[in-house]
Amino acid sequence: MEEHGMYFGKNEFYQIIRDNGGVWNDSKERPIICLMKSVEYNDLYWAIPVGNYEHRDEEQKKRIERYMNYDKKDIRSCFYHVGKTNEKSIFFISDAVPFTEKYVDREYKNKSKKIHIVKNKILLAELEYKLCRILELENRKPNHFRQHITDIKNYLIKELKSEINKDT
Repeated sequence: MEEHGMYFGKNEFYQIIRDNGGVWNDSKERPIICLMKSVEYNDLYWAIPVGNYEHRDEEQKKRIERYMNYDKKDIRSCFYHVGKTNEKSIFFISDAVPFTEKYVDREYKNKSKKIHIVKNKILLAELEYKLCRILELENRKPNHFRQHITDIKNYLIKELKSEINKDT
């Protein structure tokens, strides 16, 4: 897996979220961006679901804009971000999840049939800033968000350690 690369997750991963008490009821197949490696565990990444902004109706767009326009001190301002991947996209930052290569179903391809890597430094900086704020809150209040970030992270780290122990 590559940092800033976009992938589709396996259904098995989304079941792990539900099995660990989290909510993941998105019926659409959305790509995720593996934004950055975890500082806690080398093979763990922080991923954000991505959707097509233009597929939103006017009411949904207004809601997203309202959240993004909250005062920067308000954590709700970090829940979403709109930016360009290969199209105008909405990043669902408050739905961030820890993610490992084991659960990659396939790469999200760009027009040249290669994995789409987000390269816009301004977009990446904004996403990382907002994700770090979400993760700060999660560290203070474990499982604050509906997907149960902390429980998923602990599950994946345990799984990664188990795989290492099998190899030794």
